[in-house]
Amino acid sequence: MTGVLEKRRELLRLMREYTLEKGFFTAGEIAEITSIPRSTMQDWINRLIEEKCVVLKEEQRGRTPARYITSTALLQAACKRIFTTVDGNRVAIFHHCMSSGCAGFCRFHHSLAGGVIDSVRRDGTILIEYADLGNNELKKDIEIGLYPNPAVGIIGIRKEDGYIVQTIKSTGGPAYSLTDMMGMARGVEKIDIKFVGNIVAGEVYTKAMTHVIIGIDDTDSKDGGATFAFTLGLLQYLSKFRGVIPVSHRVVMLNPKIKYCTAGNSASYIEIAVEPEELEHIIEIASRFVEDESSSAEYGFALKTGFMIPDSLRRYGNTVRFKEIDMELAERTAKENGIFLAGKRGKIGALAAIAFRGLDNDILINPSAEII
Repeated sequence: MTGVLEKRRELLRLMREYTLEKGFFTAGEIAEITSIPRSTMQDWINRLIEEKCVVLKEEQRGRTPARYITSTALLQAACKRIFTTVDGNRVAIFHHCMSSGCAGFCRFHHSLAGGVIDSVRRDGTILIEYADLGNNELKKDIEIGLYPNPAVGIIGIRKEDGYIVQTIKSTGGPAYSLTDMMGMARGVEKIDIKFVGNIVAGEVYTKAMTHVIIGIDDTDSKDGGATFAFTLGLLQYLSKFRGVIPVSHRVVMLNPKIKYCTAGNSASYIEIAVEPEELEHIIEIASRFVEDESSSAEYGFALKTGFMIPDSLRRYGNTVRFKEIDMELAERTAKENGIFLAGKRGKIGALAAIAFRGLDNDILINPSAEII
């Protein structure tokens, strides 16, 4: 499915360039530049006409071929990336938008719609939503229309053959996004569209990826370095590997009174989405990177799969923020929560960083704020 969408993106790009430069394009012109058989290219054009991405400008007349234009020569996909991670029966949906305005619009309307989504928040240009799969499928219809009704909402979500399938119902601008933009977002494998009057419904397929949280602490030394920069470097490094999508990087302030901290006592965590078959490889290269690149022998590395944070882990993070604890508590807490832990003294802060996952930034950077 990925190859089909990549081909669709490339063809639409070429068709828009021709539309801008000449005012139209023909099947023969696009076929020649792409080395695709003309009959196959005509099939592509017919499909894009059905999807309302391409419009017939002039019918064929004798030897003069039919001329086409894209529905808008200036189309820019606002949807940059859409992907999903799974933790048990919970699904996290990440929609990375090119515009904070569009992300804010979707947050408002998705919240208004409710549907199968039980939590919606915006982090800059990223819309993050959560839903419960229940018995592997959840459906809840909503009325879409003009305000005070929502313009868009997710009415169904299911897991199918390694994919998460969102059923989205929309009208107006969001319907245009569903038909013309979301299919070009990285991470989207396929979209099936249905039109019912002014309402557009679409099933959006994304891979069911594994959510990974990595906590890091004590990688710097008095001679230089900074844990936040080291952790951000790890995120950039991992993002280069196949099957990995970067999610976030956060700084967490811990107990500033700890005598052995280098400066301020901050730890960091990153989040990535990983294709399940690549997980073991990513764990291996991430731990090796930290071991090889850390400026301190006291580094700590903690890795958790899944995005839900148990209460016991939250309590641990709160304790580390306000007290000085021993290594035994860190190792016991990690074992109880199925978290991989490596390193030396920094293990305490690395595990604590993960405990702060999902909290507001004002809490993360305020060492006086309690998290439970």
